[in-house]
Amino acid sequence: MRIVFMGTPDFAVPVLDALVEAGHAVVCAYTQPPRPAGRGKQDRASPVHLRAGAVGIEVRHPVTLKDLDEQARFAALEADVAVVAAYGLLLPQAVLDAPARGCLNVHASLLPRWRGAAPIQRSILAGDTVTGVTIMQMEAGLDTGPMLMRARTPIEDKTAGELHDELGELGARLMVETLEQLDLLRPEAQDNLGSTHAPKIDKSEARLDFEKPAEQLEREVRAFSPFPGSWFTLDGERIKVLRARVIGHNGLAGTVLDEEFTIACGNAALRPLVLQRAGKPAMAAEDFLRGFAVKPGTIVR
Repeated sequence: MRIVFMGTPDFAVPVLDALVEAGHAVVCAYTQPPRPAGRGKQDRASPVHLRAGAVGIEVRHPVTLKDLDEQARFAALEADVAVVAAYGLLLPQAVLDAPARGCLNVHASLLPRWRGAAPIQRSILAGDTVTGVTIMQMEAGLDTGPMLMRARTPIEDKTAGELHDELGELGARLMVETLEQLDLLRPEAQDNLGSTHAPKIDKSEARLDFEKPAEQLEREVRAFSPFPGSWFTLDGERIKVLRARVIGHNGLAGTVLDEEFTIACGNAALRPLVLQRAGKPAMAAEDFLRGFAVKPGTIVR
C-alpha cells in the first residue's frame, strides 16, 4: 500500500520499521517538530524523524495540521492509508478523510479501556492484569473509533518502560497483519459505557506517599519507571525508586525497618530494589547502601 506514517516517540519506530519491512511504500513520515532537549537545550529531532531519515523517507514536521495549505499538501500524497502511532497532533477531519482507506491508529491499550495519553501507566496503576494493543479506524473523537484488531499481553510485574517496548513491537506486528486483512475485517464499534480515560502523567503523581498501602506504591514504582521515576526524600535529597517489592512487615509509615532499606507503609512495607540519586546512574539497592548507609528507624518522606 501507499502509506503516510504519522508518529513521534520511540514507541512508533517499530511500527514504521515493520511497514517498510513488509514492502509497503511509506511515501512520507509526519512527526512532531524538533524540540529543545538535554542539558544544552539544543533542538533534537524525534525518534521517528531520525529513523525515517535514515531509511530515506521524506519527513515533515508541521506545527499544526489545521492550516488549509498543509492539509492540501497531505492530500496531495494520495495515500491509500495513514498509519498513526503516538503522533501527538490532532488530525482535522480533512486529514482523516484524505487517504482512500482512512487513518489507522496503533493504541497501547485494549480499547475502550484507557483512551488517552498514558494508557500504559494507567493500566499498571489501576492494577490491571492484562493489557494490549488495539488497531483502530480513527475518527474525530479521542480514541473512540471502531476497532479492527486487538492483541493481549499480561502485565505481571513489568514496568512501564518494559511494557512500552513490548507493546510497540506487538503493535507493529498487529498493524502489518491488519493491513494484510483490511478488505476482510469488520470494524467493531466501541462500547462507550466501558470506557476509561488515561490522562497524561503529572510529575506530582510520582512522589511516594508511605501512608498508602505498599501494594499500591509498588504499582506506582512500576508505572513511573523509568520516567518520571517514583521518589522520596532522605536527608533533603530526592531518591528515585525504579524497582521495589512488597514485604509483609508493618510499622510506622515512612520508617526504615531493617538494614535492607524496607520502608513501612500504610499497610505492609516496600523494599526498594533499584534506586537512583540525582545525577547518578541507577543501581541495585545493595550497591546504593554501600555508599549511602541508612539505619533502621530513619524516617523518609
